[in-house]
Amino acid sequence: MADEKEVEESSVQSADPYDLVVEGCRLPVNMSNSDEWPLAEILSRKTTDSGLSIYVHYIDYNKRLDEWVTPERLRLEGLQFPKKDVKTPVKERGLGLGLAVNSCNSSRASSPAPPELVNGNSTATTTSSSGTPLATLPQQMQPSAPVVKQKATVGRKRKLPFSDFEKGEENQDGSSQYSHSENQPRQTGSMVSTDDVLTRIKNIDLIELGKHRIKPWYFSPYPHELTSKQVIYLCEFCLKYSKSFTCLTRHKTKCSLRHPPGNEIYRKNTISFFEIDGRKNKAYSQNLCLLAKLFLDHKTLYYDTDPFLFYVMTEYDSKGFHIVGYFSKEKESSEDYNVACILTLPPYQRKGYGKLLIEFSYVLSQFEGKTGSPEKPLSDLGLLSYRSYWSQTILETILKLPSPSDGERPQITISEICEATSIRKEDVISTLQHLNLINYYKGQYILTLSKETLDTQQKAMLKRTIRIDPKSLHWTPKDWSKRGKW
Repeated sequence: MADEKEVEESSVQSADPYDLVVEGCRLPVNMSNSDEWPLAEILSRKTTDSGLSIYVHYIDYNKRLDEWVTPERLRLEGLQFPKKDVKTPVKERGLGLGLAVNSCNSSRASSPAPPELVNGNSTATTTSSSGTPLATLPQQMQPSAPVVKQKATVGRKRKLPFSDFEKGEENQDGSSQYSHSENQPRQTGSMVSTDDVLTRIKNIDLIELGKHRIKPWYFSPYPHELTSKQVIYLCEFCLKYSKSFTCLTRHKTKCSLRHPPGNEIYRKNTISFFEIDGRKNKAYSQNLCLLAKLFLDHKTLYYDTDPFLFYVMTEYDSKGFHIVGYFSKEKESSEDYNVACILTLPPYQRKGYGKLLIEFSYVLSQFEGKTGSPEKPLSDLGLLSYRSYWSQTILETILKLPSPSDGERPQITISEICEATSIRKEDVISTLQHLNLINYYKGQYILTLSKETLDTQQKAMLKRTIRIDPKSLHWTPKDWSKRGKW
């Protein structure tokens, strides 16, 4: 009996402590290129010739930072075992509504915490856009300006309601117009939520696109046989994927494209935009979606591209038109969205191309005679980009107001801002609220433009060296509702 006990104790002592680190556990992990040890969730583990590797997601960090780590980067003293699964009541699963309730939202990366949501009075918001003066500016562009001359139901300072995008990424599950399978990503829709383990693990190490080698951020459903390769090679013109540089070279001898398929509808200097029909150019559109999924966490539109148009921005040189970024747009949108998905490829980020894509989408809306808005909720980077664009565009519109000859302050309504910018009313109001420019004072809304705001706006506009010139756009809007099945 004593011998058996000694053997038992020795086996426990010799057991690998990392065997306790299983899927669902949480513990501090040393983040790459950092001295920080944030709490991380274990998503997967594998054993290769080089030893044990563990895939982790850093809690409260964006999923693009998820990575494979070696055991020495784990702090076992802080190991937390997973809690037992609790069955979700049937009534909470959203059956019959196309909803999917995630059971592990606590570990998902989310957008930066939005400001406090306020359930404001919708009557005040609606009335303020009906033609009543909303914003006025001093004659010499001094701070402060009276706005809406309307009495409110409550005689104190009020906050305006935020638009739906302020609810954050966690609400993306509520896209009831699309079907959902719990075992695989949706093949319809554009930006929805998937939280299964398969799609939470990056499956591709590197892609080569033209002269760039890019490290993907997220999972993308490329063929399984390619995911074992160290690099996936993409044709920079048709976006077809190859498993080796030899295969890519062979493909290039056959590929005649030097620009995206479809119609070139805009060109100024070296920047061009091409309009691609998702039905007529299905192969290219699907390849574009696979590429985009590497950098868009919640995108699941891969195959059903027929209902969408794709607007691809390119840079031109002697070798051809090289893709910089793109946005997709529904041919018929019940919510009047002018963008479904939008992406600037990593090599071209922080160069002003993101705002150029956004600006182009609103120029198209102006040609259509509509106000538009991106599909919501937005991702974290998308929210930052759109807020920046909305802020600069709205302030630019206000600052261009001519001074009346009678010496009064110039006035403008929300409706006039929407008409001038094609930005939807809810986005205009939420942007003014986010900038803390709009206040309620003595029965009316007023806009306060401080010197700091004006200085920030001036510096921001100086940085925008490339802008969309509507005169260079050669495009006629189509009424897709009269075109049957597109």
